[in-house]
Amino acid sequence: MEFRIERSALTEAVSWAARVLPVRSPVPVLGGLLLDTEGGRLRVSGLDYEASARIDVEAAEVLRPGKVLVMGRRLLDICKVLPEGPVECAVEGSRFTVSGDGARFGLSVLPLDDYPVLPSLPQVRGAVEAAEFAAAVADVAVAAGRDDTLPALTGIRLGLDAEAGTMTLAATDRYRFAVRTLPWKAAAAGGESADVLVSARRLTEIARSLGRSGLVSVALDAGSAGFEHAGMRTTVRLLDGRLPRHDKLFAMESPAVAVVDRARLVEAVRRVSVVADGDSPVQMAFSAADNSVHLQAGYEDDVASQRLPATLEGAREMTVAFNPGYLADALASFEEPSLRLLMMGAGQRAMVTGAAGSDAHRHLLMSVKPPLL
Repeated sequence: MEFRIERSALTEAVSWAARVLPVRSPVPVLGGLLLDTEGGRLRVSGLDYEASARIDVEAAEVLRPGKVLVMGRRLLDICKVLPEGPVECAVEGSRFTVSGDGARFGLSVLPLDDYPVLPSLPQVRGAVEAAEFAAAVADVAVAAGRDDTLPALTGIRLGLDAEAGTMTLAATDRYRFAVRTLPWKAAAAGGESADVLVSARRLTEIARSLGRSGLVSVALDAGSAGFEHAGMRTTVRLLDGRLPRHDKLFAMESPAVAVVDRARLVEAVRRVSVVADGDSPVQMAFSAADNSVHLQAGYEDDVASQRLPATLEGAREMTVAFNPGYLADALASFEEPSLRLLMMGAGQRAMVTGAAGSDAHRHLLMSVKPPLL
């Protein structure tokens, strides 16, 4: 094998494929990246038992086709320190060499026969806009659990409604529940709907890495999900279990409703939270008398407060309190200039949506009892 390529193109491809490599593995070859120049292009692939990644690079000039397996993270370290400009790569006996502008590196070759076959892409169900998909995944991932002893709660529900032409993403850690709905294009008329659970960490990495323009193909089967975009293909194993349905949970009868400026509220929460020790809550008292919300945090003499304009729909006043981190995550996941808060009362559910009241993005929080300040 021998090929030439620009250092930036090689680094980008190696970096993308190396995302899925295990940090530690009892199987040494799983730490490898497979470089394949058959067919006149460079293909870089990596996998562990949870995910796989493959990227095709057309910019490579193939001088001698072939395949080689080398330690992926070591190759990535080399790519990062290579001089800018063209790079020559070749297999010389049992060594893979990388050289450019006077710098030269050698890597031991791993046994190809021991390397597993990369999983194929599951059945393509349709496509979604890359930028919209990445934004939606980021919006709901903040609500995913971090406790690996409850693996289902560490996932994002990916639901495809073939009839409605929508994709629904949802995540919860039992204290908050985020849902985003976005349009998607089915691969064929009358396609099947689907409802699966994907690791939030894996799906976040995938969505970030696939680019911000064009369509992302979404593929699913009984055990895995696959995504393909602009020469990049990745698969990830599905999680077992299901998330609780949000439909009844999100149904709120006669809530108190307030509309606030998002940017000002985000800044106010950040400001008063500096005196909130640990998870001590931020209290929000909504007043109809002067159309305001009074934020307070802290205890005894160590307190902070700020008052902001808030429009109450109706005359019902409400005082609620939230974990400051959860509240900040929820507010930051929206981009609308104004937000609508629907509140059932202290210690009960509260919903954050865009001011227009759209169901496309909703974030449910459990409030706590207001502190004694």
